[in-house]
Amino acid sequence: MQVYRISLAKWTNKLNASGNKARWSKKGSYVIYTASTRALACLENVVHRAGEGLQQAFKVMVIDIPDDILMEEILLKNLESGWNKSDDSTYEICQAIGEDWLERAESAILKVPSSIIQKESNYLFNISHPDFKRIKIIDLEDFEFDLRIKEN
Repeated sequence: MQVYRISLAKWTNKLNASGNKARWSKKGSYVIYTASTRALACLENVVHRAGEGLQQAFKVMVIDIPDDILMEEILLKNLESGWNKSDDSTYEICQAIGEDWLERAESAILKVPSSIIQKESNYLFNISHPDFKRIKIIDLEDFEFDLRIKEN
């Protein structure tokens, strides 16, 4: 399976996790977030960058996940109403789920619904799991955000 991550070009030479707080992980947890499509990866950047710096040099990382790597999935129907809002209380709900997945360390991949387009998915990588070494960047593509996407 292929997934996608759009990053500043200078960070695309390998799969890195920042340890920053995000929807499914607390600060200090090293998780890599990817998307099921290039379009979703683009939207995730627009939302999380708030339009800031979109005219810098970006690349799409095309990432291959071998089919035999174990993957866990969080189903939309199992999440509390409002899980996709952008405030600390809803982040805490999702972070508890993500942190539990990290601590159990039973799989390298966690498939989660996108908070932007709930019928699409994001894929989180646990960089501490032994199978993470088998996940590879197979291509880097230049990427430019459409100029109609305004910087704030």
